Amino acid sequence: MKKGPESGACTLAAPGNLVESEPDTNSSNGTSAREKDMLHSPGELENVPLKTSTEISREKLCGYLNKLGIKGPIKTWKSRWFFYDENKCRLLYYRTAQDINPLGSVDLSSASFDCKMENGEGVFEIRTPSRAFTLKAISKQAMMYWLQQLQMRRWEFCNTQSRFPVGSSQLVNEPLAGRTNVVDNEDFLPLVKTPTEAVGLKAASLPAPQISTALQNVSLKHPWTEIQNTVYNICGSKQLWGSNRNVFSFDEFQEHPENVDEEQEAEGAVKEGTLEDGRMGPRLNCVRKARWMNSGFPGSEELSREKNSVDKVSVLQQQILMLTEEVKSQKELVKLLHKALEAAQQEKRISSTYLTAAEDKDRLELVRHKVRQIVDLTSRLEALEQEKKELEQILTLRDSHIQELKEHVQLLMEKNHAKQEVIMTLTEQMPRELSDPLQEANTITVETLYKQQEEIEHLKDDIDAYKTQNQFLNSEIHQVTRLWTRVAENEKALLMKCACLQARNCQMESKYLTVLRKLQEAVPGLPNSHAELVKNLIQEALQWDVKEEAAEGFNLSPVSEYDEYGFMTVPDYEIEDCKLLAKIQALEIKSNKLRSQEIVEKPLHDRWNSIGELNPCAELKSLIRSGIPVEHRQWVWRWMVSRHCSPVPGHYQRLLEQSRSTEHPACRQIELDLPRTLTNNKHFSSPTSQLIPRLRRVLLAFSWHNPAIGYCQGLNRLAAVALLVLEDEESAFWCLVYIVENLMPADYYSDTLITSQVDQRVFKDFLSEKLPRLMAHFEQYRVDVSLITFNWFLVAFVDSLVSDILLRVWDAFLYEGTKVIFRYALAIFKYNEEEILRIHDSVEIYQYLRFFTRMITDGRKLMNIAFNDLNPFPMKLLRNRRSMHREELEAELCELEQIKAAYVKERAEQGPQDLEEVVSEEEEES
Repeated sequence: MKKGPESGACTLAAPGNLVESEPDTNSSNGTSAREKDMLHSPGELENVPLKTSTEISREKLCGYLNKLGIKGPIKTWKSRWFFYDENKCRLLYYRTAQDINPLGSVDLSSASFDCKMENGEGVFEIRTPSRAFTLKAISKQAMMYWLQQLQMRRWEFCNTQSRFPVGSSQLVNEPLAGRTNVVDNEDFLPLVKTPTEAVGLKAASLPAPQISTALQNVSLKHPWTEIQNTVYNICGSKQLWGSNRNVFSFDEFQEHPENVDEEQEAEGAVKEGTLEDGRMGPRLNCVRKARWMNSGFPGSEELSREKNSVDKVSVLQQQILMLTEEVKSQKELVKLLHKALEAAQQEKRISSTYLTAAEDKDRLELVRHKVRQIVDLTSRLEALEQEKKELEQILTLRDSHIQELKEHVQLLMEKNHAKQEVIMTLTEQMPRELSDPLQEANTITVETLYKQQEEIEHLKDDIDAYKTQNQFLNSEIHQVTRLWTRVAENEKALLMKCACLQARNCQMESKYLTVLRKLQEAVPGLPNSHAELVKNLIQEALQWDVKEEAAEGFNLSPVSEYDEYGFMTVPDYEIEDCKLLAKIQALEIKSNKLRSQEIVEKPLHDRWNSIGELNPCAELKSLIRSGIPVEHRQWVWRWMVSRHCSPVPGHYQRLLEQSRSTEHPACRQIELDLPRTLTNNKHFSSPTSQLIPRLRRVLLAFSWHNPAIGYCQGLNRLAAVALLVLEDEESAFWCLVYIVENLMPADYYSDTLITSQVDQRVFKDFLSEKLPRLMAHFEQYRVDVSLITFNWFLVAFVDSLVSDILLRVWDAFLYEGTKVIFRYALAIFKYNEEEILRIHDSVEIYQYLRFFTRMITDGRKLMNIAFNDLNPFPMKLLRNRRSMHREELEAELCELEQIKAAYVKERAEQGPQDLEEVVSEEEEES
């Protein structure tokens, strides 16, 4: 876009069309155009003769426009009264038409205009070399009028000042009239009709455009100008200058520098403007005072012309309302100025402290304080930017949704249009068919017509009957729907109440069993009759049969004998104390599950139901940690196994054929371990169970698949859990391969179990870091936790945790790896830390650690400890610890091998007699 008054950047009107008269001879008389206009009295205006088109183009250009202001990241439109100064080719802007001091100005001598339609209706820009002003008119016509008038008056000013475009040397020597005629011949846009309701002196008498907040339209960068204008508007121009001349020292006008916006002017500019205004000549000040005293604001001229008293009263009432709102806004402005003054005083005190500091240390401390404030503000800015990005993403999603809705509406409109066309076609056919009754009379007899009319009447009656029947049926359906909705709501409320009652019943029974256990511990100190009573109560509680209660049709206890995967909710332990603890744990777990059903479990199920295709992400990781629902667990496990271990078609069948033809060396050990696998599960508790043969085939196939490991005790439990969830034995086989060869480190199930021993040392390090009090307690009483935790790591907590918590651990374990085992092992100790710290005997500690996993009743709490309270838990640290301890353990094993070799060599040198004695001793020991 070209700049300069000669370029005509906005091609709305030809400059020549607008300049047809002699230059303005009053442009250098020392007073502004706005002041001249205000000096005209109503009588003078009436006596002015009709003007020609040339004179009309020189009338004063003023009116209300909205100006775009920027307050940090916020952009707001502010209503301003704009007035064109013909002497200086500037566009002055005030807050209202009645203000005496301008807020700023726009230099039009070297500015360019732009009115892109994509900016919005009525929006145009004035770009000066220093900055750009964005303005908005009330309508497109008003915008075009402003642009043409500004372009025209700038040409007049440039012609008056003898300015010519650069490179137009041929125009320099031509007279002004000649150039004007050249431009007149071009076909530009015609002059826009003056919008009197928005432009001109008549618009000054109208109320200013309303802003949603009174303070929003106030310029906070020009407080002194705002106060002067407000006091002038409240007191009235003549009263203020006549009786209260010294209020706020109206001895000078403030003329702000060009191209300075009130929203971006620094606070010190107000003081500088005041000092510069103070240097104005007293003669010029007196002239301006006299002119403003005699003129008032343009609205007074209109009021004097009003002949109807009712109109005058309404105008005065509007002015009273405007002044009232103005007073309110000024009060708010004063409050803001007080706050700004307090902040400035605080800053001044800090600066004074910095300047008066005697030592560099004190000054350095002040500087550091400022740096901390800057860092704080930077962090807040980053947070706001992040929030802005999130809002932009939400806005993008909403825009896409709106676009979809628009497409849907467009489709409906097209369908509607097609239906309208069909209707129009049928409507056109009907007159054509009815237009020729003579032809129909030749083919249809009178009797036929009579019968058709009777049939039509019957059909109309049938239609009315069907309509009545349809209304009746609709009312019936509506009533039935309302009844069904009420029944569903009542049923839901009853189910929730029943769940609450069941949870309370479980808690009460759990507390009752806990009391019985405490009494059982105190039996040796009770009389025989009381001890016998406690024993009978414990037996009754353990022998309580769920089936008897269910047969009566009233079952408040939701604890069933088996869970979804066949695990016994109350295992059949030989020791009564263990049975009691198991039943207490089952009741507490069921109570927690019932209480969290509506709040936690149901939303979690809904989130899982909404998932389509699985993709690794943070949301999926969080969902898996929270636990996979029973109905989704099987296919999610299959997906996790297939990500890292692609099944080979036919491989499992070949391994089974090989196991049938050749007996594996580990076959005997597998047969011994099968009856000892998941004895508390009904699918493995009996040798005739259906899953026992499947488990045998899976273990034999794995022993042939991985000859380096073959079979190791513990693999039977891993394969059994995989069979329970996946059901298909080939899928269970590949799940076992995935755990042993992908999740667990190498040599975890080898003959030496070296990596398993390394993990125990790593776990002790983490226990010392995460739970230092507990580890110190173990060291004080010489308790080796690896005796308890070694089996946890080897079989991933199988037979150590209840099935509900165990399967949640496996969900995260299959997705994230062995780090989950470390997390949950630490979480179990954290869960029972206080109880362990209260025990001060090594034997009692070992006894408590044998069954303390049965004290865990809240799986959600355990999960929160594992994944939140124990953070951070980086995988890199785990790898480094494993590498360090493996080197140490290998060095120790190498040293033991050397000692063993030296010992054997020494025994060999002592002679065959001693060797025979050693052999005989070994045989006796075996």
